[in-house]
Amino acid sequence: MENSELEKGKKLNLEGIIDYAKGAVVSKTIIKKETGNVSLFVFDKGEGLSEHTAPFDAMVQVIDGKACIIIGGVENNLEKGESIIMPANITHALKAITPFKMILTMVKS
Repeated sequence: MENSELEKGKKLNLEGIIDYAKGAVVSKTIIKKETGNVSLFVFDKGEGLSEHTAPFDAMVQVIDGKACIIIGGVENNLEKGESIIMPANITHALKAITPFKMILTMVKS
């Protein structure tokens, strides 16, 4: 995974910043601050993140493809244009139904 913040003050097309990689998950930091982070993630079909918790709320915005996001054992199928908030300290996981891209915004409090 890559973690270099993007240049500020320039127009961005987040959907086109990173490409899909066969059998992989790729990420790019958009903003990294003490108060939170915004990252772009790209998942090949079938790839995902195993169940885990985070100490902060996080919002997923799907910008391409489809994914199943499981929060507290409940499956949520999301597609391009849809979002979901993952609450702090609740288990969550995700799996790409198709190749998909998401913006993850984590707000620290």
